This record gives sequence, structure tokens and C-alpha cells, in this order.
Amino acid sequence: MVRILSDEDVASVLDLEELLPVVADAFEKQHAGAVERPERPHYPIGTGLDPDAPTDPTGTGLCMPAYVHGASYAATKLVAVCEDNPERGLPTVAAQIALTDAETGQPVGYLAGNRVTSARTGCIGGLAARELATDGPIDLGVIGAGTQARWQTRAIAAAVGSDLESIRVYSPSDSRVACADELESELDAPAAPVESPREAVSDAAVVVTATTSTEPVFPGDALEDGTLVVAVGAYTPEMRELDDETVERADRIVADVPSEAAETGDLRTHSGREIRPLGGVLADEFGRESADERIVMASVGTAVLDAAAAEFVYDRAAGEGIGTSVAL
Repeated sequence: MVRILSDEDVASVLDLEELLPVVADAFEKQHAGAVERPERPHYPIGTGLDPDAPTDPTGTGLCMPAYVHGASYAATKLVAVCEDNPERGLPTVAAQIALTDAETGQPVGYLAGNRVTSARTGCIGGLAARELATDGPIDLGVIGAGTQARWQTRAIAAAVGSDLESIRVYSPSDSRVACADELESELDAPAAPVESPREAVSDAAVVVTATTSTEPVFPGDALEDGTLVVAVGAYTPEMRELDDETVERADRIVADVPSEAAETGDLRTHSGREIRPLGGVLADEFGRESADERIVMASVGTAVLDAAAAEFVYDRAAGEGIGTSVAL
């Protein structure tokens, strides 16, 4: 039997405070080499569907497999990215996660993947804030007002608790107002939309960038000493959120997958910089050394976190009898 979990099912068992240590453990195992994470193929889909543009694809398909040593299940996330979907009233990205029994190879679960992906990515920012932000109250500046901006903020709130003192949200669209209103209604911290990127990041202890930009989204000269910048939007050479000043003035750069983060638009022109793994921070091998250090945490995502988060969600759902079981 295969247990199918809808997005509603996933939401009913997903708890960020409980997911944070799961993601932290997955990072430590990735850092120790105790995972299998094959290359993720990506390929055009939909070529030939449009008679007016028969050679143009409609989107991109990705396959992201991973296994964490000792886990009960292997996971494969299937993703499709279709840029025209907002015009159809559909999300740009659609993801599903298949779980396979690691001992018998039998299929056991099929999960709606978007919420799992959003939550595990949010936990990257949450763990970075917990481990690398300066001690004391945290004023959070958020650039971006979409789904991931919200999840980053939720996870940071879950990770640092009452230390989160305020939230400022900037986006060039009016979505910043709705984003700030939603976050303030959910979290124990005031959230406000602001009129400029500089206003969002000035005096912030932690800055989050969660956009699809190809150009820097805030001026680096607006950052205070001691700021932690968590950049989660750029994951290709064409995408970029950070300007040269932000990267050059960073005392250290940390990433979830250093070799892949080095190829993004944020970091690829800074090939001489050392990029250290977040897994090493979580394993207490290194961390912030002074209150004045500026730190950049760059995230590109890793299927290892999908595997760990999906197992967490699946086991909780199975334990509570949530989901629909079908025979293949």
C-alpha cells in the first residue's frame, strides 16, 4: 500500500519547531558524507505542444533523488517549472516526493512536495539565524514577499523565538503589504511593509533575500557590521541577489552546498573566496567569531533536506492515520 499525502495532509502534520532539528541532522550527515545525493538532471518539457512555436519548451523538469544513511526511506522529488502558469492560475513550480522503503525497495509514500520544499528551505534560514546571527534581539529585513519570504520568516521565528523583535518587508509590488500583514498575524513580532530595500536592511541583524532577481536587490553599503545575510533566491549563474560590496565585505561565506553556491550569480565572480558548509557550523566546527563579523549564508537547496523532511512528514502522518492508502 502507498500512503498519499495531499498538501492539506502535509500541512496538518508540519511543525517548523520540530522540523528544524531534523533539517539540522540532515545537514550534519551531508557534511559527514553520510548521504547519497546524485546529480539532479533537468530537461525541457512540453517541446512540440505549441504549434506556433514547436521547438520551444513549456517548462523544465527536474529529478532530485537522495538518501540519508540510516533512514527508513529513499526519496525522489519530481519538479516541474512552468513560467506561464501564473497566467493559468497555477503555481510556477509543482513538486511531488516519492518515498521508497530503503530495505525492500517497495513504494510507501507519495507526497505533495511544494509545502515540504518551502518548509525545509525556510529551515535553512532559521538554522543560520540561530547559529550565525549576533546575540540579542533580531530586527529582520526581508527582501521579497512571496511564498519563500514568508517561510524564511516563519522558520527564523521558530528558531530564535522571542529574540525576533521586528520584521520589515520590501517588495517592488504591493505584495509587501499582504506579506507583512500575514506574518504579523502569525508571529509574535510586529511586521511592516517598507518603501525601499535600504529601509528594509538598514540596522537589521538578519537580512533575508528570497527573490527570483537577476540583479542585486539591496545596496551593500546599507548593511551594518555584524549583519547576517541569508540569500536563498539565486540558484543559477543567471540569478543574482547580492551586490559585490555585500560579498566582498563579508568576513565569511557559508553555504548549504558550497560547490554549487559558488556557481550562482551571487558568488561566481568571487572565485577566490572560501565558502564553508553550513553542516560544519551545525557540527560546531566553526561559527561566528565576533559580533562585528558580516556573514553571508547562501542557499541553493539540496535533495538531502527533501528526503529528511519528507520522512518526518510521512511518519507523523502515518502515525496519526492521515492520508489515503492505495494499492499500486
